[in-house]
Parts: sequence; structure tokens; C-alpha cells
Amino acid sequence: MGQTISFNRPDGKSVQGYLAEPAQAAGAPAVVVIQEWWGLNDQIRGVAERLAGAGFLALVPDLYRGKSTVEAEEAHHLMTALDFGDAASQDIRGAVQYLKGRAAKVGITGFCMGGALTVLATTMVPELDAGVSWYGMPPLDFVDASKIKVPLMAHWATQDQAFAIAGVDALDEKLKAAGVRYSGHRYLAHHGFANETAVGPRRIPITQYDAAWAQLAWDRTMRFFGANLG
Repeated sequence: MGQTISFNRPDGKSVQGYLAEPAQAAGAPAVVVIQEWWGLNDQIRGVAERLAGAGFLALVPDLYRGKSTVEAEEAHHLMTALDFGDAASQDIRGAVQYLKGRAAKVGITGFCMGGALTVLATTMVPELDAGVSWYGMPPLDFVDASKIKVPLMAHWATQDQAFAIAGVDALDEKLKAAGVRYSGHRYLAHHGFANETAVGPRRIPITQYDAAWAQLAWDRTMRFFGANLG
């Protein structure tokens, strides 16, 4: 099981996070994991544990400062109150710098809101070595693709009602034009298809877990991180 740790942002402020360590932590590559809009909950801790089980040191920065929710309305409120630029350039960069103290290479992955922050972080965190975004992107105007110097993979859902595939087309074109080492995969799925809690009466209507697509996307992610973080 992981543990709660504290690390410093570049501006010196302290942030807490959830750290999951692999069986062989010495010399292991590392990944920063970014939450969905729900906050640092058991599901995203499980993602960190999954990466740790595959041999990665995984850290989830607590972007909401201790808050999490299962209610969509409150999640929207928490996400709307988050300063994305500050989260990427300070919280996430601080997490990457902390991991760089223990690992030669550090990647980032995130889901939904965290997917958008993952793309943003590849433009704002020079210490990163690779990124994998899951069904989330920031507004195109905020993506300075010329600043993305690391390989980037993304998983998109063609039936996504939160991030329409037309927007993904535009992002793909922007990344391609900038010469980013980018691979985008598309799945006949809905938003949140890799979130195993997006089932039953508690799920919000636009999300739907799909075990088969989730497994394929995870296989691709692990191979990508294995190749780029080593």
C-alpha cells in the first residue's frame, strides 16, 4: 500500500500526495498520476498501485488539497475552482521534481481533467520524459505544441460527450504540425472508459467503463512507459 507524503512546489509551498512504491523501488522509473475531477480518491490511488505493481514509482499530487467527492455537481465546482496553469507549473512540476530526486526518468498520466492537465504539463514541465493522456484535453489555445519535447500518447473515446472527437482532430493536427512525437488511439467507447467505478447507478450518464478497451489502453500505456522511461 502507498503512503501520504509531502513535497515542495517550485515556489516553495508544500503539497501532499499519494506515493505508491514498487517492490524494487531503487532505480525504478517514475510516473506522476493526475486525478479525474473527483479528487484524490480510492480509484486514482488504485491507478498508482497498478503502476507500482508494474515496477513504477507513482505519485498522485493532491490538487484539491484534501477534498474529494462522488457528486458530479461538487466535482464540477472543485474543478472550476482549480487554477490549471498553477496546477501544471507548480503542483505537477513539484511532483515531477520530487520524483526526479529518486528516478532517472519521470512520466505523467492523467484521466479526464487529469488528461487535460497531462497535455498542459508536457508544455510547462521541462523535467518530464513522457506523457499519456486519457480522454481529456485543455482548450487548444492553451496548448503551445512547440514546447512539447517529449513523446506523448493519448487515449480517446469516439463517443465522448465531454471531449468531442472533433476537438481531438484539431489537437492531433496541431501536434502533428509542431512535429510532436505523438500517438493517439481511438476507442469505440464513452468518456471514462478506463474508470472501473463508472458502472451502476452511481455513474454519471456520459461515462461508461469498458473493461476490454481499458485493458488494451493500459497495455499500450505500459509498453509506452517501458520504452520511454525504461
